Amino acid sequence: MKSPSSARADARGLRVLVLRATFNAEVVDGLLAGAREALRAMGARAQDVTVVAVPGAFELPLAAAAGARSRRYDAIVALGAVIRGETDHYEHIAREAARGLGAVARVFGIPVGFGVLTVGEEAQARARSAPGPANKGAEAARAAVAMARLIPSLARGRAAARPPRALRPPGARSRPRKIV
Repeated sequence: MKSPSSARADARGLRVLVLRATFNAEVVDGLLAGAREALRAMGARAQDVTVVAVPGAFELPLAAAAGARSRRYDAIVALGAVIRGETDHYEHIAREAARGLGAVARVFGIPVGFGVLTVGEEAQARARSAPGPANKGAEAARAAVAMARLIPSLARGRAAARPPRALRPPGARSRPRKIV
């Protein structure tokens, strides 16, 4: 049986942006409650957590990029629910939300907790957004905070390697290479 990590990351002092899709609002409200509870349990202060509504899962990557570009946040938690319907619209939205949020994390170097449910039916979404240890909003918040603490520790002791040009945030300047 799958189970989330029992490790508790420390959210004290971190500024966290929580993006919540308004599509499938009842399910996403459960994810949001789980994320808020997890952040509180990790020591985040209410004033350090900003919650912003976006129309749906497809819009989450653009909102995450804007939040990352602002440099006001240490971590982002993206919450949404994509429930399979009668057409393949589900596949397109789920794929682009995942791809886009992953790209934001890589391009901007900011942790993005993936709390977007991609399920076959509404009952599965409700189970994953209900209060308790299986809440995927809480899981996404814990992952984002853990990564916000991990990334700086990886760079300590030496200069962090610069990402390839394609992965640098827009506007980042290249340093001239030293030729020996």
